[in-house]
Amino acid sequence: MATMIFGTAGVPLSAKERSSLSGLERVAELELGAMELEFVRSVRMGEKMARQVGELAQKLSLSLSIHAPYYINLCSLEREKRVASRKRIVDSCRVGHFCGAKSIVFHPGFYGELSPEEAYSMVLEELKLVLEETADFSPILRPELMGKPSQFGNLEELLRLSQELPLLPCIDFSHLHARTGEYNTFSEFCSVLDDTRAALGQEALENLHLHISGIDYGPRGERKHLVFADADFNYSELMAALKDRGAGGVAICESPNLEEDALILQNTYLEK
Repeated sequence: MATMIFGTAGVPLSAKERSSLSGLERVAELELGAMELEFVRSVRMGEKMARQVGELAQKLSLSLSIHAPYYINLCSLEREKRVASRKRIVDSCRVGHFCGAKSIVFHPGFYGELSPEEAYSMVLEELKLVLEETADFSPILRPELMGKPSQFGNLEELLRLSQELPLLPCIDFSHLHARTGEYNTFSEFCSVLDDTRAALGQEALENLHLHISGIDYGPRGERKHLVFADADFNYSELMAALKDRGAGGVAICESPNLEEDALILQNTYLEK
């Protein structure tokens, strides 16, 4: 039976040191099951450290993923920016291969002056190049569902990309709520899971990679992440939907309090 495991977006705040190794140790102490390595500005981890991180994660039975640097725009009109964006994804994937990460999450880009269809075509072609360069690496590429209408990466675009290319989406349910002002009820959460299964099959539903947090939003979508206690995001109903639809995979908490809300998610899920 498929099940979800829960973890933190980066090193838990209560870790002894601000290092990946210390973070993994703290995740295990908290009895969570995953950690996402956050390469916010650049990929600075070398092969030696990546292998050490992977060995420790394996020893502790923890699932690893990587969030590629934020400075990625695969639909930029400037070729050099697209080239640099591809390199950041490839570099993340290389480190992920050495440390045994299962997924590489990245922000695809912004529509800018392009129509959604023009942006889609550009992202598609850029990702084909990325996939050529990462063919020998093990992690799954996962473009993230983004929180602003100005950003490429709504649910339909990601499912379509995943049908055309050998990748899978990172479904950020909080971003989806912020982007649309909707998708905050049991039935709406179930509809996302049903659409994912219809588009990508049961195996994809059992191998999800999710981002979840409290979130502040307005007419232009996401403003910032919040702790659950300060937000309207209905995480309890999301946990019920995941259980109801037999979804499995990894759920990464991006709330500012990281491990506190990750544990809330895990405990709520186990109670359903």
